[in-house]
Amino acid sequence: MASVITEKCLGERYATCVAVCPVECIYPGEYKGEAFMVIDPEVCIDCGQCQPECPVGAIVTSDDNPAWAKINAELAPKFKGNPKVEERAKTDPPKKPDNKLV
Repeated sequence: MASVITEKCLGERYATCVAVCPVECIYPGEYKGEAFMVIDPEVCIDCGQCQPECPVGAIVTSDDNPAWAKINAELAPKFKGNPKVEERAKTDPPKKPDNKLV
């Protein structure tokens, strides 16, 4: 059961999760014209280290959100070769008003 990134990351992309991932399975890219991150389910070891790092709570287990698990799995091969992105400060306010810092 891998972790997955949900719509709360769409347009936010803090990338704070990347630094703590021991297997480097989180990749950046664009989805629906917005910045996004995905977790590669083929590489994720479900250690859970990334979940508390996301300031908007966008990372959940795949069992909690199977629709986004499918999206992460489909996008991971496309995003895998993308260049790494700079980490955004956890204290930076969300860009979308419906997202709140957790």
